[in-house]
Amino acid sequence: MTKNLDVSTFRNGDPIPQAKTNEEWEKAGDNKLPAWCYYENDPANGAKYGKLYNWYAVIDSRGLAPVGYHIPSDAEWTILSDYLGGAEKAGAKMKSKQGWAEDGNGTNTSGFSGLPGGYRYANGTFANVGEYGTWWSSTEDGTDDAWDRSLTCRDGGVDRLFSPLKELGFSVRCLRD
Repeated sequence: MTKNLDVSTFRNGDPIPQAKTNEEWEKAGDNKLPAWCYYENDPANGAKYGKLYNWYAVIDSRGLAPVGYHIPSDAEWTILSDYLGGAEKAGAKMKSKQGWAEDGNGTNTSGFSGLPGGYRYANGTFANVGEYGTWWSSTEDGTDDAWDRSLTCRDGGVDRLFSPLKELGFSVRCLRD
C-alpha cells in the first residue's frame, strides 16, 4: 500500500475499539486488547496520516489487513530496505516529498509515500507528528516486544527497532499477498 491503513473494523467485520482518551488507550494496552486512534484524537489527522494501532490490533486473529493483504513481517521490511540500497539510504527513498519537519523531506522514489504521523505512548499521550513515522511489523521479539520500522526527519535512513511496549500506537502498512 502507498498510504497508512485507515480501517476501523477487522477483516471479518468486527469493530476495532477506538480509544479516544488516554485512559481508554492505556486500559486497552494493559488488557492486551486491540485499539486504534487518530493522532491527537483529531479526525483531520486521520485523513492525512491514517490511524494509529496498538500491536494487539496488528496480530488479532480477526485480521487487521484487508482481504488480499497482510501486515509485513520484520523480514519483509528488511527486503524492502535492502532493495532500496540498505537501511542507511532507504529512508530518503521511502519518505514523502513534503510534510517532514526540519527540511527532512525525502525523494519518494520508492512510491512508499511515508508521512511523519507520529505515535502514541502506552499512557495515551502523543508525540512527534511531523518528525517521525513508525510502522509495525507482524513479528514479535519476545513476550513484550515487537519489531517496527521508523523514519525520521533528521536523516535518510530507515531504523529497524523493537518496541518494548506493544501498547504503543504506530501506523500500519499492508503488503499484497
